Amino acid sequence: MSIQWFPGHMHKARLEMQAGLPKVDVVIEVLDARIPYSSENPMLAELRGDKPCLKVLAKSDLADDAMTATWQAYFEQTVGVRAQAVTSEDVPTIMKLKHIAARMVPHREGKTIDAMIVGIPNVGKSTIINYLAGRKIAKTGNTPAITKQQQRVHIGDSVTLVDTPGVLWPNVHNVDSGYRLALIGSIKETAIDYADIGFFAARYMAAHYPERLSERFDLPSIPATDLELIEAIGRKRGCLGKGNLVDIDRASRILVLELRSGGLGRFTLETPEMMEREKARTVADVAAKAEASQANDAKRKKRFRDQQRAKRKSREMN
Repeated sequence: MSIQWFPGHMHKARLEMQAGLPKVDVVIEVLDARIPYSSENPMLAELRGDKPCLKVLAKSDLADDAMTATWQAYFEQTVGVRAQAVTSEDVPTIMKLKHIAARMVPHREGKTIDAMIVGIPNVGKSTIINYLAGRKIAKTGNTPAITKQQQRVHIGDSVTLVDTPGVLWPNVHNVDSGYRLALIGSIKETAIDYADIGFFAARYMAAHYPERLSERFDLPSIPATDLELIEAIGRKRGCLGKGNLVDIDRASRILVLELRSGGLGRFTLETPEMMEREKARTVADVAAKAEASQANDAKRKKRFRDQQRAKRKSREMN
């Protein structure tokens, strides 16, 4: 399944972000600690250039601790990038973010610092903003795309946040990234297929966290296929329909919602090494699709020219 969700307000937000970036001193990019790579917006990397960037690994209380530390070290290999893990319960660490951002632009010491805060939908950006501001400025919730327009928020210590709506990108070329985004709730429900995402989740958890599945769903052993695993979960949770058959959609929803809520413990869905492999694969896939598209265009043009020549010849003969 190809997962794409780019409503009109996201296109508008992208244009506003592009116009506003040259005017800010530092970018604060909020990522989901469970999918640090897939929750990075590739459009932002292109737009911000070499502007300092603080990558905030939000919801780190739902992610694997060791992998979060690995991702922090990975991100900080890039010049001008800092990384900080936060949770919604650790307010003191959230409050430190503005001081970390300020230290990233020492030439602005003693002056007001403008920091643009960005992030994909449902990553926890609004919660962070409200803590930094000390009051409810941004709407929060478990539904993606609550923030619809840009706003400026003064958070004290001479720091102003430029808040932007959660923005995805028009084409999620990496199929696995699309699944991960849907799995953590960054894609609107009407744009996803729970069964398909459930199969993806089943495959990953069976390969990397089988003991979590066994314990949570009281499974004596992990079935050999993703379908069999979803069926086993469905039988344990009473998702039975006519003929005692498992309702795959209901069982898949249970697995996905358990993952989102932390019912299956802390987990991380990707590693830096995995990211590098997928980036290389995605570049090759995109190039192959572009080549195939060009070949199809050439065939259509040739067919059109042949038809035109045939018409001219027919007119000349008449």
